[in-house]
Amino acid sequence: MEIAFYAPMKPPGHPIPSGERQMARLLVKALTLAGHRVDIVSEMRSYVAQPHAEWLAATMREAENEIARLSERWAKGSRPDLWFCYHPYYKAPDLIGPRLAAAFAIPYVTAEASYSFRRNIGVWAEAQRLVAEAVKRAALNICFTRRDRDGLLAIAPQATLEMLPPFIDRESDTAVRPRGGGKGARLIAVAMMRRGDKLDSYVMLAQALGRITHLPWTMSIVGDGPCRTEVETAFAGLPRERIDWLGVLDPESVPAALREADIYVWPGCGEAYGLAYLEAQAAGLPVVAQNTAGVPEVVRDSLTGILTPAGNVAAFAAAIERLLTDEAERQRMADAAHRFVADDCSLEAAAARLAAILPKVTA
Repeated sequence: MEIAFYAPMKPPGHPIPSGERQMARLLVKALTLAGHRVDIVSEMRSYVAQPHAEWLAATMREAENEIARLSERWAKGSRPDLWFCYHPYYKAPDLIGPRLAAAFAIPYVTAEASYSFRRNIGVWAEAQRLVAEAVKRAALNICFTRRDRDGLLAIAPQATLEMLPPFIDRESDTAVRPRGGGKGARLIAVAMMRRGDKLDSYVMLAQALGRITHLPWTMSIVGDGPCRTEVETAFAGLPRERIDWLGVLDPESVPAALREADIYVWPGCGEAYGLAYLEAQAAGLPVVAQNTAGVPEVVRDSLTGILTPAGNVAAFAAAIERLLTDEAERQRMADAAHRFVADDCSLEAAAARLAAILPKVTA
């Protein structure tokens, strides 16, 4: 099919890296691998971090221009077979696709749409209404997590929903065997340093590590951002020689850093799911994270890692200690993690799943 692809939060070509940009690019790859022709039809962003009175009106005016541009283009040439919108939600509603899909009688598809009842206030309420309408009229809504699926069903019980597990484009290398032993294991985390959930996770991680300084370990931290000072302050009480600050690495260098480690440790406060967890497991690392938000979708508790109760620093520290002191369990989880990503969360698996579910919208 000819697919019109649109990501209102962050288009695939955006210069700033993030999980949203990575997944947008991965979806384009998976759709292409499934045999479709993908056209990124608009770079317009409807995203806003904090709303103001003029945001929605101004963004709607910009959307009208995009609708007019694409309408003229499609009227002169061939129209696409469907519109595919990635990640519409209250901060980034799709103001283009539903109108064009209706005008040109093509199916409308969403992927990772989400709805939050607690955001039905102020300007967000109107954005939420637009998201709900798009979900209801969509020929198909592709959900990455059960939490998102349940949220959509709550507002649109008759909506057509299909599951697609989060996925990555991984290299077909062999699982790395944990080093550890008498020299101690190397822990690693990869995350931006920004306010909110990311900073909360860094603070929790530092608190947990402070409880296990009696064990031999070192920690690699990959990432940077506007909260670098706050993150360093959180880790200030730990022995300086234990922490390696690697800064921002280009995407091609991250797998090598992961392969040098033994355990991936990241609390994951508020994580939608976390592609970094999949990248770590692809490198053969067991994971320690919290059993919260969308994390259980990408980490199999007691199989590929350990998920601890949300907000429980002591339990998080105990889980790290358990893997530090039990090499056999760490090895078992490392092997299972590598297999899990290869079998269930690879680009090839996602392409096969999309190839199976997308034809339903044009049948």
